[in-house]
Amino acid sequence: MTLIEEFLMPGGGTSINTLPKVSLHDHLDGGLRPQSIIELADSIGFELPTTNADALGEWFSTQSNAGSLVEYLKTFDVTTAVMQTREGLSRVAREFVEDLADDGVIYGEIRWAPEQHLARGLTLNEVVEAVQDGIEAGIENVEESGRSIRIGQLITAMRHADRALEIAELAVRYRFDGVVGFDIAGAEAGFPAGNHRAAFDLLAREFMPVTVHAGEADGLDSIRGALFDGRALRLGHGVRLAEDVTIERQDDDNTFVTLGPVAQWVRDREITLELSPSSNLQTGAVAAWGEELFDHPFDLLYQLGFKVTVNTDNRLMSDTTLTQELALLSDAFGYDLGDLETFQLNAANAAFLPLEDREELVEAIEAGFGDA
Repeated sequence: MTLIEEFLMPGGGTSINTLPKVSLHDHLDGGLRPQSIIELADSIGFELPTTNADALGEWFSTQSNAGSLVEYLKTFDVTTAVMQTREGLSRVAREFVEDLADDGVIYGEIRWAPEQHLARGLTLNEVVEAVQDGIEAGIENVEESGRSIRIGQLITAMRHADRALEIAELAVRYRFDGVVGFDIAGAEAGFPAGNHRAAFDLLAREFMPVTVHAGEADGLDSIRGALFDGRALRLGHGVRLAEDVTIERQDDDNTFVTLGPVAQWVRDREITLELSPSSNLQTGAVAAWGEELFDHPFDLLYQLGFKVTVNTDNRLMSDTTLTQELALLSDAFGYDLGDLETFQLNAANAAFLPLEDREELVEAIEAGFGDA
């Protein structure tokens, strides 16, 4: 079991750690334990910046605070290097599930790009199966400790590559063996979703749920592409949707805004935003609004009725947990338990699960918060 700092709600003293949570946007190669990286690197002869776990964790955090998505993504060269064997992938997936459970997560979707894990000879099928083996082992360990967790894989294609159709076919092939949806990720600017229209057409024909990274390192055109070409049911980050919100005037009690056509569509269709506050600050996604969490347009979008969710993105790089993200938002915007429950209900309702399963998640969240 990992050691996770306890966070309490202001005033009431309720532990955020124990509240039931849903995690929608969490990258497998961004959630490794530093000690595991060291041990896996040693087993394959891969050189690390340091072999001290605490120092390595600090290295990832420092490297990730460059204020640039491109620089941020370079840290993944290290994590993916130790995830090229069946054993490495299974171990990372198992520990990932255990760490989510320790953070109070009752349902999590783990996104990762199989095409980035073939360097040592594994096939696409083999890497998906290795990750699923680890997920199932993690779930079993959680259940043995008297808790429960459910996990689904989000198979991700790299948007700067040309394998999206092949990866979409992979996702469809394993949709009844752990895979719940599809995503595209990687460098956003200059690599629009429309480049992969054939993949998205296939997924639409197969009724496979899709989320698309958009509105993080690029603006409204990228979001339009995610919606039009990708037929995205959720937006990965989507924070720059706030560029389509014009503040007309403010007084002591109210802010009056006008929504542009993209923002209006996303809000009216209740397309979920997978916001990741700490990560958005690190990558410069919210630089247009400021450099502090209080400047993040999360609260603006929430108050306007958008379906916002709270996510970690990459727990290792941001040195965070879902509990910590909720605590940071509570401190920045004065949120209470009712707000935190809303964020979890939004995530539960947006999960790539059948309706009946989503309803069970909602009931579990309501029960957990009701007892808080």
